Amino acid sequence: MKIMYVYMFTNKTQSTLYVGVTGDLNKRLSEHKAIIHTNSFTAKYNIEKLVYFEIIEGELQAIAREKQIKKYSRQKKNDLIGIQNPKWEELCF
Repeated sequence: MKIMYVYMFTNKTQSTLYVGVTGDLNKRLSEHKAIIHTNSFTAKYNIEKLVYFEIIEGELQAIAREKQIKKYSRQKKNDLIGIQNPKWEELCF
């Protein structure tokens, strides 16, 4: 089974969250920081701070988890981040 990551990024003011899935979290983090996709949602809102991630076995399971988290309310997403990263510090991977 392939190891996947479901993650949440935010901006410096923590006003916007982005939920995604990837097989290479280091590469994805670098892409966000380098603003590779200049017209993307993450570029528009300056989303480059990794504040949460989960390790999931299997692509289908990871995609299902990403979709589940995307449906969460903002408060539920905040709570999820708060369990793993109460100070919302930037996580390095």
